[in-house]
Amino acid sequence: MTNSIKRILTTHTGSLPRPAELMRLISAREEGELTDPSALEASIAAAVDEIVRKQVESGVDIVNDGEVSKISYSTYVKDRLTGFEGEGLLSASGLALADFKEFPELAARLFQSAGMTKTKAPACDGPIRYRDLREVQTDIANLKAALSGVNVEGAFMSAASPGVISGFLPNHYYKTPDAYVGALADAMKTEYEAIHQAGLTLQLDCPDLAMSRHIWFPDLSLADFRKRIAMHVEALNHATAAIPPESMRMHLCWGNYEGPHHYDVPLADIIDIVLKARPATISLEAANPRHEHEWQLFETVKLPDDKVLIPGMLDSTTNFVEHPQLIAQRLLRWASVVGRDRLMAGTDCGFATFAGLTPVYHGVVWLKFKALAEGCRIASAQLWG
Repeated sequence: MTNSIKRILTTHTGSLPRPAELMRLISAREEGELTDPSALEASIAAAVDEIVRKQVESGVDIVNDGEVSKISYSTYVKDRLTGFEGEGLLSASGLALADFKEFPELAARLFQSAGMTKTKAPACDGPIRYRDLREVQTDIANLKAALSGVNVEGAFMSAASPGVISGFLPNHYYKTPDAYVGALADAMKTEYEAIHQAGLTLQLDCPDLAMSRHIWFPDLSLADFRKRIAMHVEALNHATAAIPPESMRMHLCWGNYEGPHHYDVPLADIIDIVLKARPATISLEAANPRHEHEWQLFETVKLPDDKVLIPGMLDSTTNFVEHPQLIAQRLLRWASVVGRDRLMAGTDCGFATFAGLTPVYHGVVWLKFKALAEGCRIASAQLWG
C-alpha cells in the first residue's frame, strides 16, 4: 500500500458513526435480545453501502466499511473466538486511566454512556480458537458490494491486534501474558489472512503499543513496558507472516478520548519498536494538542525506506472542523521530514470506536472529511505544482 505519486491521498482510521436503527439492533445482539437476525444483517449491509457512498462524496480516497457491524474495534472478537464464555461489562471503572486519577468526575462524564456500559468484555476462561469465517466473510462481502460502482483508490478492513485484545479481554486461563498473546495471535491469523486473500488492505489496530502505557501498565517501568509491547509486536509479526507488508497498515494511538493525556508515553520512547512491526504503513495521532508536535521526531529518526506514514490531520474527539489551510500546513511539515511520496492524510482515531461512544456529531464527521480533502489539495498543489 503506497501513496499516489501525484497527490496526497486521504483515508481514516476505521470506525464511523452507525445509523440509529443499526445501533438499536447491535445493542440487542450484545444483550442477547436480538429476535430477528435477518433484520440486523440487512441493516448492516445497507449501512455499509451508505457509509462507503458518504466517504466517497466527502473526498476519502481509501475507504472502509466504517466497522459498522462491530460493537467495538477490539471486543468484537469475543463472538468470533472460543475461550470467552463468561459475562462482562466494559466501563470507565474497568480501565486504569492514569490521566483521570485526579479527575474521576470527568472520567464518569466522558465514559459512562449507554454504549460503553453495555459493551461486553468477558475474560478469557478457556483455550482460544477461531470459530469460523462466517462473520468476517460477511463483512468482506458487504464492503465489496458497496465498492461496486464507486471510484476509490483503495479499500481496507480493520482487525484487532493480539495486543489490544489482551488488554480489553483479560486473561484468566493462560499461565503467562506471553502465552495469552501468542494464543490470540495464532487464532487471529485466520481473520487477518481472510481479509488479505479477499484483496483488501488489512489494517491492524494496535493502540496497545502506546495507549496501554497509561491505561493498563502505568506501574511498569519504561523498560518493562517496552519489553511488553515488543512482545506484542513479535506476536503480530508471527500472525501476519504470510501477508506482504505492503498489503498491511497498522494504527497506533494513545486512546480515543478527550482527556488530559499528560501521562501518554512519548512517541520517541516507542518508535523503534513500532517500526519493527511488519505492516508497511503506519497510522498515528498527529492532530490533537498532545501529539501534534511529534512530527519533529522524524527530523532525527529516519523513516525506513519501506514505510509510509498516515499522520492524523483530524482530531476524532472534537466537533471543531479543522480549516483546510491548517491541514495543509500540517501536511507540509510532515512532508518536510518524511517526503511527499511517503505520506497519506488520515485521522487521529476512529469516530465511533465503541458503537455508543460518538463524541463527534454525525454530520460534523463528513464536514471534517471534506476539509481533509481540501487540505490535501492545497498541500499537493504546493508539493507537486
